Amino acid sequence: MSTLKNLNNTHLSAEQIESVNASLASLETALTDTVSNLSSDERRKYGSISEQNKLFVNKVNDYAINQPALKSPDVDWNEFTNDFNSRTVLEGIVARLENLLTGVNNAKILYDHDNYQAALDDYAYTNYKTGTSAPGYEAKQKDLKQFFSRTQKNDEEQTSEQE
Repeated sequence: MSTLKNLNNTHLSAEQIESVNASLASLETALTDTVSNLSSDERRKYGSISEQNKLFVNKVNDYAINQPALKSPDVDWNEFTNDFNSRTVLEGIVARLENLLTGVNNAKILYDHDNYQAALDDYAYTNYKTGTSAPGYEAKQKDLKQFFSRTQKNDEEQTSEQE
């Protein structure tokens, strides 16, 4: 069975890396006053409101806009509107960042796969060269061999024999 290699052979240039890092720094700076660090207890306490509750908030906002005479005097409507607008903007930012994060994670997975396959090829070559008594390869093989556990295979073989 042939393993696919070089699944992602498009690489970031130094200029692209610099641009991405500058953009991330700019984004972090732009959101400094907005970003909140919540403890896990606070996240559970305040948590994300359910879809049903979002619909409720949206309906209250619709009433506030379309029938302002029905607004409660107990609500700070300027703050409500600011929270609503900020939440809407952040929701869009989150969606865009999640899409970007998914794509970046997918690219990283492909790079990881490519690196691992190349490392396996190098290890196979090292084993071959060790068999030819080429200098230096025996030490390399011993160093790399630690990543390939024999006990797992032996356990599987024993399990197969017992069945």
